[in-house]
Amino acid sequence: MWIALIVLVLVGLVVMSLYNKLVSLKNKVLEAWSGIDVQLKRRYDLIPNLVNTVKGYASHESGTLEKVIQARNQAMSAGSGGNINAQVQAENALSGTLKSLFALSENYPDLKANTNFIQLQNTLGEVEDSLSNARRYYNALVRDNNTAVEAFPSNLIANQFHFEKFDFFEIENDAERSNPIVQF
Repeated sequence: MWIALIVLVLVGLVVMSLYNKLVSLKNKVLEAWSGIDVQLKRRYDLIPNLVNTVKGYASHESGTLEKVIQARNQAMSAGSGGNINAQVQAENALSGTLKSLFALSENYPDLKANTNFIQLQNTLGEVEDSLSNARRYYNALVRDNNTAVEAFPSNLIANQFHFEKFDFFEIENDAERSNPIVQF
């Protein structure tokens, strides 16, 4: 009788410990995402200023500018739903359109020399660096969470209490992974 009671208490302690670990990991992932969210907000605020600066120099390039604004709006609306995985995908699309905006600036030497454009571009670069650091931190916590959700015996508790895996915040476009070609 005493042995069964001791075993039951030990099992209860293990279940409680695993449950608390899963809760802690989930909350850390959500906290890391909020850090990314702050940087994304800064980026969202900079994009209209950047687009307006480019508009003055490249008015006939409206298609590229509209794509940037559309990607920004989609990323902002994806974040309002609370679905981290949907926002990750929208943010990757926005990053791609921002690259096309900076590529467009290469065609306009006056724009590249514009003080306002340079300042906005530098600020956006700082935001992107902060965002990169926040992504690394987030991905490390996602890795820890996903390992705990999948590994035995914590997966038994995770399945029972509906703990889920999170998606990594990673590059979706394979072309961005390859080395750039530099020609002189």
